[in-house]
Amino acid sequence: MRLFVFGLGYTASRIAERLSAQGWRIVGTTRDSFLDHDRVAFEVAHATHILSSVPPGEDDPVLATYGEAIAASGAALAYLSSTGVYGDTGGAWVDESAPTGTGRRSARAEADAAWLEMGARVFRLPGIYGPARSPLDRVRAGQAQRIDVPGQVFSRIHVDDIVGGVVAGLDAPPGAYNLADDCPAPQSDVVAYACTLLGLPVPPLVPLDAAGLSPQARAFYSENRRVANGKAKRVLGWRPRYADYRLGLRALSAITSPTSTSTAPPAASADQR
Repeated sequence: MRLFVFGLGYTASRIAERLSAQGWRIVGTTRDSFLDHDRVAFEVAHATHILSSVPPGEDDPVLATYGEAIAASGAALAYLSSTGVYGDTGGAWVDESAPTGTGRRSARAEADAAWLEMGARVFRLPGIYGPARSPLDRVRAGQAQRIDVPGQVFSRIHVDDIVGGVVAGLDAPPGAYNLADDCPAPQSDVVAYACTLLGLPVPPLVPLDAAGLSPQARAFYSENRRVANGKAKRVLGWRPRYADYRLGLRALSAITSPTSTSTAPPAASADQR
C-alpha cells in the first residue's frame, strides 16, 4: 500500500507513522517540497491512497495545484477537515447530516465540499490535543486562561484517536465522518482539570471582553456546538480511546515530566494540523 500525504504536520505525521509501522510505503510533502511538481505528480500517480491535511487559504491549494492529477490517479482519497464547517448550533448536537458553510470558515467548508465531490473520506475534526500540544502545556507555561462564557461547550479529540479513526476509514465508504470524543465540555473545565493534575492553582474565570484575546481567538468563542461521533462508530467500527478530556489529559500527564517547562503552542484547531 502506498500513501501520499499532502502536508506532513502534527496529525498527518502520526498517521504516517502508524501506517509505516504496518508496512505501508509513505511519501509526503512539506512546505518546501509541495511545489516539486514532477515528484508530486509521480507519487500521486502511483499512490493507492492520498491524504490531504493542508488547510485552505482563499482556496484549497492542493486541489488548485494537483486536483486533476488526484482525480486521475484512481487512489482512495482522504481529507482532514474541521467541525467548524457546521458553524454555531447554540450548543446543540450536530452530525454529518447537518448543513455546512454557515460558519466563519467559509473557505474550509468549500474545500470540504470539494473533496466530498471527488469521492473522498472527509474527517471533520474539532480541537486537537496531544503530546506537546495540550492544556497541560499551556498551564505549565503560565499561558492558560479560563474564559467565562456561560453555557458554551466545545468538542475535542486526542491526536491518537484521530489516527485510529483515519486508519480505520481509509477504505471506508466515501463521505463525511466526525471524529470527536464523547464529552463536549467548557474550556474552563478542561483548564481547571489540567491544573488539578499538575497540582497548580486554578486560574479565575475571566470575562470574554477582559481576556485580551486576539481576533482569531475571540472568534473561536463565537461558536457553540456538540459534535456527534455516531457515524464513525457505526461505519468505521471506531471508538475513541480517550472518550473524554479527563482520560486524555491523565494519559498525557503520565508521560510528561512534571518538572518540565514547555513553550508548546496551544491545542490545535483543525486548521493547524
